[in-house]
Amino acid sequence: MTTQAVEDYEYEALPEDSSMSACLLAGAFAGIAEHAVMYPIDSIKTRMQILQPTPQAVYSGVLNAANKITTTEGARALWRGVNSVILGAGPAHALYFGTYEYAKQAFGGNESGHHLVAAAAAGACATIASDALMNPFDVIKQRMQVHGSVYKSVLECGTKVYAAEGLRAFYISYPTTLTMTIPFQSLQFATYEYLRKVLNPSGKYDPMTHIVAGGIAGAVAAAATTPLDVAKTLLQTRGESQDVRIRNCSGLVEAWKLIYQRQGVAGFAKGLQPRVLSHMPSTAICWSVYEYGKWFLNRNNADQQPIMH
Repeated sequence: MTTQAVEDYEYEALPEDSSMSACLLAGAFAGIAEHAVMYPIDSIKTRMQILQPTPQAVYSGVLNAANKITTTEGARALWRGVNSVILGAGPAHALYFGTYEYAKQAFGGNESGHHLVAAAAAGACATIASDALMNPFDVIKQRMQVHGSVYKSVLECGTKVYAAEGLRAFYISYPTTLTMTIPFQSLQFATYEYLRKVLNPSGKYDPMTHIVAGGIAGAVAAAATTPLDVAKTLLQTRGESQDVRIRNCSGLVEAWKLIYQRQGVAGFAKGLQPRVLSHMPSTAICWSVYEYGKWFLNRNNADQQPIMH
C-alpha cells in the first residue's frame, strides 16, 4: 500500500483480528487519563453535592471551594481517593469501550451515514457492563473525597465500609447510577458520533475532531444528568452522614424527595458547574486518548486492509 493509501486508511474500520484487543487497551488508557487528569474538579463536585455538609465544607463556587480546601486541608486533599478510580478505571473502561465497539458494530452503527440510535444503544450497553465493575470503586472514591474523611487508603476504606455496611453499600447506588449513566452515555455517544462525522466526514484520524466533539458531547450529557448525579452522590456518601434520614435513604425516589424537601428545586442543580467543567475536558481527553490509541495500535494493520470510503 502506498504512503497516501496508508494516510487515507480509515482507522475506524478496525481489522477483525485486532479490533477488540485494541479497543480494550485503548479504552483502559483513555479511562485512566480521563479520571486522573480532572480528579480535583470531581472532588469539588462531590463536596458541593453533599446534602448536609459540615460548616467548614460549605462552598459558594468552584474557585471558592478550591481555595478553601487547599488553604485549610492542603492541595493533597483534592487528590484523596484518586487511587480508587485509577484502579477501577482501567479495567472498567476497557470493558466499556470494548462493549461499545462490539455493540455499535452489531447495531449497524459503523455503516455510512448517521446512526444516532445505534450509537446511543451501544453506549447504553457499554455503561451497563462497565458500571457493574466501576461502582464499588466510585463509592470508595466519594467516601474518601468528603470533608473530614478518616480513610487513609483505598484498602482501608473498602474494608471498613464493607465491615460496617456490607456489600450492599457498594451497590446501593447502582440502580441510580444506571438511571443516570444510561441516558448520559447514550446522549454522549450519539452527540459524539454525530459531531465526529459532521466535523470529519472522511473518517481519517484527526485529533482536533475528537477533542471538539468529545468536549461538547461531555458538556451536554453532564448538564442534562446533573439531578441524577446529585442523588447518586447522596446514596454513595450516606454512610458518612450524621443525619438519620440520609443514612437510611435507600433509593433514587427517596433521595430526590429528601433533596427537594431540604433544598428545593435548586438542590437538583448542585455541582452543575464543576460537573460540566470536569466532564467537558475529561470527555475530550478520554475520546482523544481512545481514538489515538485505537489508531496507534492498528496503524500497522493498514497495509492489510482495503481503503474504506
